[in-house]
Amino acid sequence: MDYKNCASEILTAIGGKQNLVSAAHCATRLRLVIADNAGVQKSVLEEIDGVKGVFEAAGQLQIIIGTGTVNKVYDEFITLAGISAATKDEVKQAAASKAPWYKRAIKTLGDIFVPIIPAIVATGLLCGLLGGLSRVFPGMADSHLYTLLDMFSNAALTFLPILIAVSAAKIFGANVYLGAVIGMIMIHPNLVNAWSVGDGSNLPVLWSWFGLWDIHATGYQGHVIPVVIAVLLLSVIEKWLHKRVPEMFDLFVTPLVSVLVTGFLTMTVIGPVFAQLESWVLTGAQWLISIPFGIGSFVMGAAYAPTVVAGVHHMYNAIELSMLADSGRNIWMPIATAANVAQGAAALAVGVKTRSKKLKSMALPASLSAFMGITEPAIFGVNVRFGKPLIAGMAGGACGAAVASIMGVYATANGVTGLFGFLITADSFLGYLLTFVVATAVAFALSWIMFKDEAQAEIPAAAPVSAPETPAPAADAPAASAVNEIGSPLKGKAIALADVPDETFASEVLGLGAAVEPSEGKVVAPADGEVSTLFETHHAIGLTLDNGAELLIHIGINTVELGGNGFTAHVSEGDRVKRGQTLITFDMPFIESKGYPTVTPVIVTNPDDFQAIRKVCDGDADFLQPLLAAEQN
Repeated sequence: MDYKNCASEILTAIGGKQNLVSAAHCATRLRLVIADNAGVQKSVLEEIDGVKGVFEAAGQLQIIIGTGTVNKVYDEFITLAGISAATKDEVKQAAASKAPWYKRAIKTLGDIFVPIIPAIVATGLLCGLLGGLSRVFPGMADSHLYTLLDMFSNAALTFLPILIAVSAAKIFGANVYLGAVIGMIMIHPNLVNAWSVGDGSNLPVLWSWFGLWDIHATGYQGHVIPVVIAVLLLSVIEKWLHKRVPEMFDLFVTPLVSVLVTGFLTMTVIGPVFAQLESWVLTGAQWLISIPFGIGSFVMGAAYAPTVVAGVHHMYNAIELSMLADSGRNIWMPIATAANVAQGAAALAVGVKTRSKKLKSMALPASLSAFMGITEPAIFGVNVRFGKPLIAGMAGGACGAAVASIMGVYATANGVTGLFGFLITADSFLGYLLTFVVATAVAFALSWIMFKDEAQAEIPAAAPVSAPETPAPAADAPAASAVNEIGSPLKGKAIALADVPDETFASEVLGLGAAVEPSEGKVVAPADGEVSTLFETHHAIGLTLDNGAELLIHIGINTVELGGNGFTAHVSEGDRVKRGQTLITFDMPFIESKGYPTVTPVIVTNPDDFQAIRKVCDGDADFLQPLLAAEQN
C-alpha cells in the first residue's frame, strides 16, 4: 500500500488542509475534526485504496483504515497537512467546540457537576441511613455518635459552593485554589447564612449601588449557578493577566487582582443577579412538578428519556443540587427513577418476548442495568433501535413520575436512581416503591403489546460468521480443509461481533471474529506467535499467530480516549509469545467508571487467507477455550 498516496487522497477528499481542524488516530481509524463538513466528499473517501469505511461520530470524521496501517497513513497525513500530531483529548475538545452553544453549555455543566456527585451521594446515603436508624432506635438521636454522623451527612451540602468552585476551576482552566477561595468568600461566616434568612428584612447592607440597589450581606448557601459564573469570570481575568503581567510580578499580581476583582463583582453583581435567576428557575421547576394530580411530573417523566438520547440530561444535576441545598429534598430524582426503570422494563419485555438469542442476550442485561440506574444500554441498544419500546418506556416513566408527585416522594441526595435509590428515599419508601412498580408495570405491558418480534431462525453458533459461499467440492476433491482453533484471550462471555456497540467492529469491515465481555482484566496470548503491533495506549494489541492468522485484540470501545490509563502491557512489539502468556492487564472498574464498555473484539484481520472464520464458543468463555475456528484454504 502506498501510505503517502492514501494520505494525499484523503486530504484532498476532505477539502484540503484549510478544511482540517485537528487529527489523531486510534488502533483502527483516523479521527479528524473538519471545519466544514459540506466540503467533505464522502463517496470519494470510501473509494480510496486502503479506506474500509467512513462515518461521523462525536463530532469527528472517522476513517477506517485498519490496524498496523492507520499509524503509517497518519504519519504521512499530518506531514502533508502541515500540522502537529494531536492527542485524542485535543481532538475530542476540538470536536466538542463545534457543537451548538447550548450543547456546549450543557456539557460544561455536566463536566462540572459529575465529578462532585460521589461526594453528594456519599453524604446523602449517610443521611438516609441515619434517618432510618434513628426511627428504629429513637434514642439514638440523643447520642454523641448521632451528632458526629449528622455532621458528616450534611458536610457536602454545607460547603457545596466550594466543591462546585474547585470543579469549575478545573473545567475553565483557572487555578483550583483561587477557585476554592471564591467559593469560600461566597459562604464566609461574616455573611448571614442563607438558610437562616427569613423574609430578608433587617439584613445588614454589604454594598449599595448609589443608594438605588442595596446588596445585603447574605451568603450563597444553597446556590449553584452563581458559583459557576463567578469561577468562569475568575478564569477569564486570570488568563488575561497571565498574558500581560511580566513574569517576575505574575506570581503575586495575578492571584491578587484575580481574587480582588472576581470577589468584588461576585458579591455585588454576579451573586445577586444569578441567585435571583436561579431562584426563578428552581421555583419554575418545583411549580411544574407540583401541578395538581401530577400533571407536570407526568410530562417530565415522559420527556426525560428523550433528553438522555439528546445528551442534555446533565442539566438536571444543577436543579437537583439546588433543591438539595435549598430544602434538603430532591423531588426531581423520583422522576428520573421512573423514567429510567420504565426504559429498563420496556427493554425487559423485548428480551422476554423475542425469539432471537442475540437480541435476548442484549436486552436482558441492558434492562438490569437500567433498573440499577444506568439506562444507556437499554435506550440505545434496544429501545431506540425498535422505536415502540422507547415510547412504551416514556409512557411508563410518565405514569411513575405522576405517582411520585402525588405521593410526595423525595430523595436526600442525587446521582443515584433505580434500586439503589431506596437508600436515599427512606422518608418516602412506600411512595418510591409504588413509583417503581407503576413505571415498571406500565412500560413492560405496553412494550409487550407494541413490540413485534420478527426474529428469524438463528444461524448455529458454529456456522460461518460472514464467509462467502464456496462451491461444493468435486467427487475427487481432497478431504475437508484443516481447521485451526484460536483460543479466547480473555475470560468472560463470548458474543457475536455484530452485537458489539461500535459500527466499525460490528460491520466486520476490519475482519471476522467474535467479542468477549470480560469478567477479568487480563489478556493472554491465544496461541503461539509474535506481537506485530502494540499501541502506545496499550488498549489494543496485534498478533501474528503461527497458524497465519493476524489477530487484533481491542480492549473496550473508544478506550483510546483514556490515554493509556488503566492499561498495563507485559510484552513489547516484536516479542515472541507463547500460548497462555499474559499480554496486557487492565483495570475494569476504572474503565467502566469512565463510561467506556469493556467488551473486547477479537478479530482476524486477514480473513481472505482462510476459507472461513467461525465463532465456536457459545456463552461463557475461559482463557484459551476455543473461541474461533479458522478453516485454511
